[in-house]
Formats: sequence, structure tokens, C-alpha cells
Amino acid sequence: MNSEKASVVSAATTVAWLILVIATALGWWLGQAGQANTQGVSLATAGAIVVAFIKVWIVGFQFMELRHAPRWLRHTFDAWVVAVCVALLLICLR
Repeated sequence: MNSEKASVVSAATTVAWLILVIATALGWWLGQAGQANTQGVSLATAGAIVVAFIKVWIVGFQFMELRHAPRWLRHTFDAWVVAVCVALLLICLR
């Protein structure tokens, strides 16, 4: 791997890692806000679920190398992430 390609991969990994750190802080904040306000518990829980599945997608795409996978595998993973997230949201907000 040449140095230009390595630096691009390294930059993409760093950006993904920073997004994961920010998403973790957001999920933590939603959990704390949900505990402080009893009326917003289900909304805070739904927000935490969405943030968690965004993190799942980033890990799959960036760190499990799905960006280089065949198209059908990427789309299957995307569909799985969306389907499970929606199912959990429906259970949560019910």
C-alpha cells in the first residue's frame, strides 16, 4: 500500500472513530436526560437506539470493511440495520 492510500485510509478511520466517540457521548447524554425527565423516557430511549444503530452501521461499514464488500452484502447489512432498529423503535414507543 502506498503512503497516499495509507493516509486516506488512516484519515477515514480517524473520522469514523471520532464520530463513534461523539455518538457515544450523545447516547450517554440521552440516557441521562431520560432519567432526569420521566416524561421523555421513551423518546430518550428511542434516540439512544437510533444512535446505537448508527454506530453499528459505522462499525460495519468502516471497521468490518463492508465498503469493499459486494453490493448485495452491503445492502443486506443496511437492510438488517434498518429493520432491527425499526423493530426496536416500535417495541420501545408502543
